[in-house]
Amino acid sequence: MLIPVILSGGVGSRLWPLSRESYPKQLLALVGQNTLLQDTINRVNVDDLPNSMPPLIVCNEAHRFLVAEQLRCLKVTPTAIILEPLGRNTAPAAAVAALNVICRDPEVLLLVLPADHIILNPTIFQQTVTTGIPLAEAGYLVTFGIVPTHPETGYGYIKAAASVNQTGAFTVEQFVEKPDLATAQQFLTSGKHYWNSGMFLFKAQKYLEELQQFSPDILGACRQAVDNALEDKDFLHLDEASFKASPSSSIDYAVMEYTDSAVVIPLDAGWSDVGAWSSLWEISEQDEHGNVILGDVLTENVHNCYLRAEHRLLAVIGLNNQVVVETPDAVLVADKNQVQAVKNIVATLKASTRPEADLHRKVYRPWGSYESIDAETRFQVKHITVNPGASLSLQMHYHRSEHWVVVKGTAKITRGDETFVISENQSTYIPLGVKHRLENPGKLPLEIIEVQSGSYLGEDDIVRLEDVYGRLQG
Repeated sequence: MLIPVILSGGVGSRLWPLSRESYPKQLLALVGQNTLLQDTINRVNVDDLPNSMPPLIVCNEAHRFLVAEQLRCLKVTPTAIILEPLGRNTAPAAAVAALNVICRDPEVLLLVLPADHIILNPTIFQQTVTTGIPLAEAGYLVTFGIVPTHPETGYGYIKAAASVNQTGAFTVEQFVEKPDLATAQQFLTSGKHYWNSGMFLFKAQKYLEELQQFSPDILGACRQAVDNALEDKDFLHLDEASFKASPSSSIDYAVMEYTDSAVVIPLDAGWSDVGAWSSLWEISEQDEHGNVILGDVLTENVHNCYLRAEHRLLAVIGLNNQVVVETPDAVLVADKNQVQAVKNIVATLKASTRPEADLHRKVYRPWGSYESIDAETRFQVKHITVNPGASLSLQMHYHRSEHWVVVKGTAKITRGDETFVISENQSTYIPLGVKHRLENPGKLPLEIIEVQSGSYLGEDDIVRLEDVYGRLQG
């Protein structure tokens, strides 16, 4: 039995302002109609890999409803969705996955994949994974090394040694940190070095045994986090205190650099980790001027640029080798050769506690979404969309009152002890301190304009009394 384990805990700060902490790159449709997470799930379809089961997802607690919705859109019922209360890198994430499935089958194989990679040729990927299955069954820890196309300094490398019994795999001689350009050129010409993809295939039991030998503190903390986890019908919530006690480490550092069971299989399938805007430009379709143009964009004398408009008209004149990304609340303009520094902008935003680091203007919730239209010191205007059949929590506020105007659909309102229905062009008022709930009883999305007024308008001024999604906050 093979279970794909999809790790969806990353933030993708180098793709700001599109990727943000509350809605990271793996949940975005950056190339094509599907998100990166959905494309990863489709690559491990149960019909394409031998003895494959539905995927197991490990993701951040804050993204659980977004992940579940993207799975629902694909009509995929996962083996499990394991929720991390905080990020601890890939070694603990793989450990909690292994601990979760080991009781099903002592011989179960795990195919560990990041959720935010692009592979342009999924058929070759599936064929390469299939060649690794007998090796994993024999007790090897298999990693997939990307055949390099240029002297890349942004990736770690894997140096291959002897061939393993004509299987197409090689023993691993060394894991190498990101090199300088001269060293990367030597690696390219040697023919023995591969980019480290961060993708793995191994027996769950074998990985746990190696983790016990080389990083027992990680395994101990993860075992406790799973043993003390809370499970509901959709999610497994890891115990926060236990998981927080685990060291943060990658599978490479925790196990692969020390084990004598590591092998690498070369993979040449159009892979990209989409680590920066320049990577996205390289793999996207370009026009006759070398430009990637997405959205409402007008150009004049523009060459080799990545231009993306999410919200309004973007007009670009006389640029070369630039990235311009427009969103409703932030615009990025960067030289394509310096886009790695985007993470420094995000760090500055975080240090200044600016919301643009974490949130888009449009914020998704399990019941729908809301978008800030205008805000001043004592008032805020939002556009709220409630999905058919969904409802917000029964709640109250200490510091604000709210006016609701229905602009589309029908709203069922709970206000204090009364319940009533209002339709388009009708409105109601929620006084400060009164318990209330907004529901959509219809079959079409409900849209309302909400005007908040009061001394404090933060999202933490929500006291939840009941919530069908099990949320206390957030």
